[in-house]
Amino acid sequence: MGAKYFDVYGRNISIGNYPTMVASPDNYIHLTTWSLEDHEGQIDIGKYCLLTPGVRIASASKITIGDGCMFANSAYVSDADWHGIYDRATPVGKTLPITLEENVWIGDRAVVGKGVTIGKNSIVAAGAVVVKDVPANVVVGGNPAKIIKDLDSSVEGITRIKLFEDPEGLKNLYDQIDQYTLKNNSSLNYLRSLLFKNKTH
Repeated sequence: MGAKYFDVYGRNISIGNYPTMVASPDNYIHLTTWSLEDHEGQIDIGKYCLLTPGVRIASASKITIGDGCMFANSAYVSDADWHGIYDRATPVGKTLPITLEENVWIGDRAVVGKGVTIGKNSIVAAGAVVVKDVPANVVVGGNPAKIIKDLDSSVEGITRIKLFEDPEGLKNLYDQIDQYTLKNNSSLNYLRSLLFKNKTH
C-alpha cells in the first residue's frame, strides 16, 4: 500500500517477512543509516512490522526493532543527536543503540531517542518523547515520557504476530474484504463517476 513511497538510504538495513508499509507521495517512509569514519549505522527490523506515512528511522550506531512492532504516522526513531552541543558543524554527535522489543507500538509523532530500550508490548503515546528506558507492558506519554498506565500482561491480545500465523488465511480474508467492498464496481459505474464526478448519487 504505497510501498513505492519508501526511501532507503545507506547500508546495513534489513526488514523481516510480511511487513506492511503504508505511505503517500507527500509523506514517504525513510530508513537512513550513516557510515562515516568510526560510525557505521545499522537498522534491523523484525517480521510483521507496520510502518505508516512519514515514519523516519535513522541510525549512526544500531537500531534493533522486534517482531510485530507498529509505527504510527510521522513517528521518529533516532540513535544519534546528529550534532554536538558545542560542535554543531560536525556530525554525528553522541550516538547510542536503540532496542524496541517485540510488539511495541510507537504512536503518532512520537520520538524515541538514543540509548533507549522499550520493553515487550509497551505503547508510546502520540507526541511522546522517550529519552529513558521503558519497561514491558506499559503505556508511556508526555515529554519526557513517563508511565501513565500498566497493561495487564495476563491478557493475550491480538498482535500482528498472531495475525500473520496463517499468511494464506489472511490473504484469503483480505480478498474477501476486497470483493465485498468493491462489489458495486463496474465499467458502467466507473464511466458514471467520470461523467458526474461533481454530483452526489
